[in-house]
Amino acid sequence: MSFLQIDRQGAVVTLTMNQPETRNPLTGNSAVAEFVAACAEISADMSIRAVIVTGAGTAFSTGGNVKDMQRFEDAALPPIAIADEYRTGIQRLPLALYKLEVPTIAAVNGPAIGAGCDLACMCDIRIASTQARFAESFIKLGLIPGDGGAWLLPRVVGRSKAAEMAFTGELLDARQALACGLVSQVVEPDQLLSAAQELAGRIAANPGPTLRLTKRLLREGEHLRLESLLELSAGYQALAHKTAQHAEAVQAFIDKRPPRFD
Repeated sequence: MSFLQIDRQGAVVTLTMNQPETRNPLTGNSAVAEFVAACAEISADMSIRAVIVTGAGTAFSTGGNVKDMQRFEDAALPPIAIADEYRTGIQRLPLALYKLEVPTIAAVNGPAIGAGCDLACMCDIRIASTQARFAESFIKLGLIPGDGGAWLLPRVVGRSKAAEMAFTGELLDARQALACGLVSQVVEPDQLLSAAQELAGRIAANPGPTLRLTKRLLREGEHLRLESLLELSAGYQALAHKTAQHAEAVQAFIDKRPPRFD
C-alpha cells in the first residue's frame, strides 16, 4: 500500500500520510520517495495553488522508524555508508518539500515527533489539533537532527526555543506550540482538516504564478542581504507585471468586480 494518499479538490492537493498502524514513520518505508515524487508532480502542475500535509490515524508522524535503526549497529556497516544513506534517504525530504514553490500547510492531527516535527517545519504554515504534540526528540535516542531540523527549527521558533527543544527533547503540547510560534492556529480535532482546507482555499483564490514567486522570494529572503533581496524583488515584480493574472486583477479593480483567475 502507498504511504501517501493524494487527494485533489480544485487547486488544492492534500497529502495524507497513510500508515496509521505504525504512526506514519518517515524511514524504513517508501515515505521519502513518495513525497519527492509528489512534490515533483505538484511543481510541474501550475494549476495547483496550495498543498495540505496531514496524517491518518492518531499521529501526524512519529519520525524515523526506531526498529529500523538497529541495523546501523552492525559492526560491518561503516559510518560513511550510514552518512550516505542519510544523504540519499531522509535528507531528500526537506530538499523536496521545503523547496516546493506551492504554499504548504501542515495540518498536525497528533504527535509530530523527531523527523515528524521537522516535517511540519518544512511546511510554510502549521495548524494543530488540540491533540497535537511536538518534540525535537533526537537527543532522547542519542542522535542529532539528521534531516535538517537544526536548520529548520530555529527559523520557525527562534534560536533559544529551538535550542531548548533540541537539548531536552521534551514534548510541547498544542498550546505551548502556539505560544512559541511553532503553529499559527489550534483547533479541535474534528475541525482540523476543515480549517486547513479553508485556509488553503483562501490562498488558492490568489494568482498561481504570483503565489509561487512570493514563496520563492520569502525563501530567498531568509539568507540574502536586503540589497540583494530588493534586486531580486525588482526582477520578480517585473515578471508579475507581465502575467495575465495581474492584468485581470487590475481590470477587476477598475471594474469594481471580483477578479477571475484561471
